[in-house]
Amino acid sequence: MAEGSHLESRLEHLIAVVQELSLARSLNDVTALVRHAARELVGADGATFVLRDCGQCFYADEEAISPLWKGKRFPLATCVSGWVMQHARSLVIPDVFVDPRIPTDVYRATFVKSMAMVPIRRTSPIGAIGTYWAHHRKTSEREVALLQALADSTSIALTNIELYNDLERRVRERTAQLQALADELESFAYAVSHDLRAPLRAIEGLSAAIAEDYANALDPRGRDWLARVRRSAERMDRMIGDMLGLSRVHAGASAPHRETVDVSALARSVAGELQDGQPAHRVHVVVADGLIAVADPGLLRVLLQNLLGNAFKFTRPRTEPTVEVGAREVDGELVYHVRDNGVGFDAARASELFGPFRRLHAESEFPGTGIGLATVQRIVRRHGGRAWAESSPGAGATFYFTLTPGDRAHVPKDMSVDTPARARPEAALVDVP
Repeated sequence: MAEGSHLESRLEHLIAVVQELSLARSLNDVTALVRHAARELVGADGATFVLRDCGQCFYADEEAISPLWKGKRFPLATCVSGWVMQHARSLVIPDVFVDPRIPTDVYRATFVKSMAMVPIRRTSPIGAIGTYWAHHRKTSEREVALLQALADSTSIALTNIELYNDLERRVRERTAQLQALADELESFAYAVSHDLRAPLRAIEGLSAAIAEDYANALDPRGRDWLARVRRSAERMDRMIGDMLGLSRVHAGASAPHRETVDVSALARSVAGELQDGQPAHRVHVVVADGLIAVADPGLLRVLLQNLLGNAFKFTRPRTEPTVEVGAREVDGELVYHVRDNGVGFDAARASELFGPFRRLHAESEFPGTGIGLATVQRIVRRHGGRAWAESSPGAGATFYFTLTPGDRAHVPKDMSVDTPARARPEAALVDVP
């Protein structure tokens, strides 16, 4: 009964060690776990962790009552651990001084009288685990089985570490490549901006001078053509500015700087700025209270500027333009929305919305460059989220976005994407004249 309890205790210890090995992320972690576990499992006076290294046995680590061979290398052909690795089998030696495979001169200076050793990986071994006693002792088959189970788990742990380190290396290399590409993209964007804006300013300046000094010399058609040139130059200048803004969002290879953001306050601030910029277009803005996100505050402001700016723009034809900002939890994910009662769009073309320079309305109807929603998409992606939209012509539009998969930031309990904004008593109204 006592022997059975002892075995059960050893098995429990082995299971605990295997679980720890599964979490190991470095060779030092593995050797520290294994050297101690090997001693504990069989009650040894010492244990070594040996690795195969270019035809030699490298004693990488040890735990013993007195020093053994840590840090030393021996040829495979002259070493017991080498024999175990070459034959891919365990070895039990009750008396090290009568076994011909033992280099007695090496062992004479140590406490070792008996030993047992098992290979790490049974096919093409990459190492060995050795256990040693200061007295004559024959290791039982059950004890060898425990040691071999430890060695097998060690083999898996070493493979996992190799894969983990290779993955980390690839991630570092890929990150460095992306950062270099982002830096090049940003430099290119600034260079293009400078090169394009120089002749553009000349066009704007000369056309303004012509309009001022020679307007009377032009007939109506000439003045119309000149006006078109000036409008095109202004539009191109806006496009260049939007391209730069988009490149800045895209160029940041590092993760966004996340902090707790009061989305409700930020949305009201952005809406107020937009209303100040177009006082003739009074918009009824409804922002739900208590919206909190963990996000980059600067990027989140840019996102809201674009979504709310679009909502303001496309509600211009309405006699009572209304925009609302809210959120709700859907399947464990917090989904934010910006909804308007504007002109809407054809849902069949929704996939075109987030592409750069994609527009669903004519420039003559609603001015813009088609960069805003592409910027929104990139900001959302940098946060690990997604963005989409729903609409139909004449029925307004709703833009949804998430910031992190599974984000459970605070959202008011009664908020619902499908609940009309005016019906919510907890929503704050922002009417900026």
